[in-house]
Amino acid sequence: MKPVARSIASVSEERHPDHAPLELEHFLPYRLSILSNAVSQAIADDYQRRFDLSMTEWRVMAVLARFEGLSAREVAERTLMDKVAVSRALAKLVEAGWVTRATHGDDKRRSVLGLSEAGWAIHEVVAPMAREHERNLLSKLDEEERTWLVRILDKLQAIEPK
Repeated sequence: MKPVARSIASVSEERHPDHAPLELEHFLPYRLSILSNAVSQAIADDYQRRFDLSMTEWRVMAVLARFEGLSAREVAERTLMDKVAVSRALAKLVEAGWVTRATHGDDKRRSVLGLSEAGWAIHEVVAPMAREHERNLLSKLDEEERTWLVRILDKLQAIEPK
């Protein structure tokens, strides 16, 4: 009897399951990324249309509203966004007059960032829009599911990146 030919992939998968083709639709990091992108883009569509504000720019503004007086490096650290993307966003926000940049009293090399009055005015429009999108998303879950979601997210976010 002649042996049945098997694909290299199936043999490899049996011997080394970690080397099998990745099923992205079941891969947690991918699913979280897709969900995050979909939710973020739905919110971003509103403020991009109204204020010509990118997702990165809004996130920078939101962080500065919460933590006044950060440096660009600290904004990047808090958001886990690329330093170059944060720098570009800050340049546009400063040029638009929505973010102020001053030098730190003790360290003239360090910039201190904050929202300007115009920046706060935009924040006062966009933040409620973002909260409304969040409420709509969470309304798909019952109270117990929302509680578990927060617990799970807290637990996963506590994991230190390698």
